[in-house]
Amino acid sequence: MPRRIRLLIGTVAILVFVCLYAPLAMALADSKIAETPAAIQAVLYSILGIAWIFPLMPLIKWMERPD
Repeated sequence: MPRRIRLLIGTVAILVFVCLYAPLAMALADSKIAETPAAIQAVLYSILGIAWIFPLMPLIKWMERPD
C-alpha cells in the first residue's frame, strides 16, 4: 500500500479515535476525578492527556513505514 494512502487512513483513524476518547476522558474526569484532591487531579489529568497516544503508537509506526 502506498505511503500516501496509509497516511490518509491513519489520519482518519486517529481523528475518529480522538473524537471517541475525548468524551470518554471528559466523562471520567467529571464523574470521578473532580472528587479527588487538587494534587491528585493534576496527576490524573496529565495521565488522561497523554494516555491516548499509547494505543495509537502502532498505527503511527504503520503510517510511517517506507513503501
